[in-house]
Amino acid sequence: MIVVDTNILVYLLLSVEHTPRARALLDLDADWHSDAFALVELTNVLATAVRVRGLSLPQAAAAQATAEGIVESGLHMAGNSDVLVVASRLRVSAYDARFLVVAEGLGIRLVTEDVKLRRAAPKLTQSLAQALGGA
Repeated sequence: MIVVDTNILVYLLLSVEHTPRARALLDLDADWHSDAFALVELTNVLATAVRVRGLSLPQAAAAQATAEGIVESGLHMAGNSDVLVVASRLRVSAYDARFLVVAEGLGIRLVTEDVKLRRAAPKLTQSLAQALGGA
């Protein structure tokens, strides 16, 4: 079981620097979990990519469907009061805190490439490299 934030989904679905590692993570363990907000954020990233970066609407729709297929059964709804407490304690956004609450609730570390978030919550997070058994 793996908990991911939106950036890991983006890396999996769009060809970018971290795509090979995100795909390796999915190959390692396909039981991905996240906060339901991840799909909202992903939709925004894809809409922006269509508008600004030339991603076609069919490509964006396919990426959205792929993401839903990967994480839909592992989506959680972090409680807003828990999110507020974690966001305040760690001085992170409520958006980031949602993923931390899910990870903490499942007792596993969130996989994220958000360096600021990893610095704020080192005991609750890990990089792609760490999740893959590297650095």
